[in-house]
Amino acid sequence: MRTELKLLVIDDDHQHRHDLKVVLDFMGEPVIEARSDNWQGLVESQESGSDALVAVFICNIESPLENLLKALRRWDAHLPFILCGDFGTQVQGNAVVENLIIAHINEKPSYACLTDTLHRAERYREAQTSNKRNDQSRPIHLFRSLVGTSRNIESVREMMSQVADKEVSVLILGDSGTGKEVVARNLHYSSERRNGPFVPVNCGAIPAELLESELFGHEKGAFTGAISARAGRFEMAEGGTLFLDEIGDMPLNMQVKILRVLQERVFERVGSNKTQSVNVRIIAATHRNLENMIEAGTFREDLFYRLNVFPIEMPSLNERAEDIPLLINELVARLESEKRGSVRFNSAAIMSLSRHSWPGNVRELANLVERMAILHPYGVIGVQDLPEKYRHVQVEEEAFSLPEEDIASHLPSVASMNDRALLPDEGIDLKEYLNNLERNLIQQALDDCGGVVARAATRLAIRRTTLVEKMRKYGLQRA
Repeated sequence: MRTELKLLVIDDDHQHRHDLKVVLDFMGEPVIEARSDNWQGLVESQESGSDALVAVFICNIESPLENLLKALRRWDAHLPFILCGDFGTQVQGNAVVENLIIAHINEKPSYACLTDTLHRAERYREAQTSNKRNDQSRPIHLFRSLVGTSRNIESVREMMSQVADKEVSVLILGDSGTGKEVVARNLHYSSERRNGPFVPVNCGAIPAELLESELFGHEKGAFTGAISARAGRFEMAEGGTLFLDEIGDMPLNMQVKILRVLQERVFERVGSNKTQSVNVRIIAATHRNLENMIEAGTFREDLFYRLNVFPIEMPSLNERAEDIPLLINELVARLESEKRGSVRFNSAAIMSLSRHSWPGNVRELANLVERMAILHPYGVIGVQDLPEKYRHVQVEEEAFSLPEEDIASHLPSVASMNDRALLPDEGIDLKEYLNNLERNLIQQALDDCGGVVARAATRLAIRRTTLVEKMRKYGLQRA
């Protein structure tokens, strides 16, 4: 448990504030409790500056939630906020509030809920203070579709590093499921706009008659059902990035209006004649061939050239099959970090998956890994455990005659004590990496030894009692 870091509980209900403090104290979490009108003075009077806080719980408060969050953010831009209780309309539909909180829990949370929430807050705080201490921009988090060592994905990462901090429009091309939104988010968090909002909108998922209101907002009474004024996505993204996903599905009449925003940086809400200026960066994406659409008259050529300042083309998973083992490792690690189970694939299963065509790309692979974790929790997946359409290696071949040269061409080599680890350009969390590595090796030893702890300890060259302690630390079971 942490001893040097504290939690701040802001609650105008004295009894509820006291009850939550008792629970957190029982968990070994030092707590500072305060009302919404005296939190800053109380924290600073205890010589606990913002750097000594790991998270802020906000419960029953009399002041407006948005005002309190903004005041806390001005005091410390890196604090994670946790809402506790029902805040109704103060949260729903309020993009400012939704972008500032990391968790929203019940007024009387369970022990497990508090543990998971505090773990998430601690990780968030560590990442933020690390960036602040190193005076660096937020690093690109290479997860899911950006993981890999293939030439195709390395080219994508190189192009991202070149354009991330440039104020130009980016057009991301690629099949569905290749991770176009992942690229857009990484571009945003690596740009000067990282502290602004990232607002995605799927142009193909919104009916054509509602798309204008969704993007530009509307005034009260602008159309039937407009019972109040509403800000659009452009206003929500002010100072940040607007991600127009599936731009190829946008109707022609809306393409004209988007072109005007790109050219003049102004727009009007539906039902208003008041012109508003806008300061956003546009990142667009599509799985369609826009040049063919231009020839067919379904996409404007002038808009295409406005968006296509810097194109990035995402490769399909079939074009980077050598990345599949690394992607599986990343997807399994994500499941484990989110406490949603775990699973492992043997070499034959991975080889079989490497031969699949993957029409759904990385999204299809992620769904398969999660499905296997549900069907075979903490198990080792062989070819016979895969759905039939993923079986491209015979079960007999898996057991007796799997060609080692084929495995070597698709899988990372077996770990050797003399191997030299390669540090990624973006860096890693060394402590987390080593913990994950140790946990995975222990689980593999237990699986290989049929859950016999003594044999697993011998294989790992450690004492049995040491292995038992590490199993308790990582929550590992014998079988």
